Amino acid sequence: MNQVCFYLKQTWPIPSSRSPATTTDNTTGSACPSPSSLIRRRQIGWGASLHNYFHVSTDCGDVLYEKRHYEKAHWACITVHEDTYEQSICYGFMKLMRYICQQNSSGTYLGMTIPILTVIRTDENHSVLSSDVTVAYYLPTEYQAQPPQPSDTEISIEEWPATTVYTRAFAGATNEVTIINEIRTMAEVLDSPAICVNDSFIVAGYTNPAAVNRQNEIWFLEQP
Repeated sequence: MNQVCFYLKQTWPIPSSRSPATTTDNTTGSACPSPSSLIRRRQIGWGASLHNYFHVSTDCGDVLYEKRHYEKAHWACITVHEDTYEQSICYGFMKLMRYICQQNSSGTYLGMTIPILTVIRTDENHSVLSSDVTVAYYLPTEYQAQPPQPSDTEISIEEWPATTVYTRAFAGATNEVTIINEIRTMAEVLDSPAICVNDSFIVAGYTNPAAVNRQNEIWFLEQP
């Protein structure tokens, strides 16, 4: 394991449970929800009586995707250009961890939030990932109004607009092959993939990028 990923393994918090977006409280270490709302979960075999945003398809029990809405928010972002996707997310998150851990204008530990997002881009055929990878950290609620500024000039604070995303969970390593496969799978299960942005996608990570058994999601962004 390289030095960057070893650093991540030592610093990544262990959340109590996986959820669409959570924040680790600075004082208690507990996981707190970040602002998002579930619009619809399309799944197989549960029954329409659960909630009116559930859509039932067949009889196997597997969730195909969720549709969520996220309000506008500030994110700390860094774009990196390493040789591989794995190297990019490790390097990008190491930089963001330094920002989270006091290398910011407030000089304090900001608190960990999950998921960590990675914005990726592909060619028209969704067969090749761009070498430009943007790693993003959601600023906890108490810092949204006045985000602490990063000491590292490679990190920028961005306000992302409100957006609707279609998400699908997957486990394991994230690399060029697995991400392309997940993009293709998601395009197949969506009712109308044309309503989503066609060349930019997001990988949401809920566990340490250096971990073997990662919990991830692929996100498709709905067209504005």
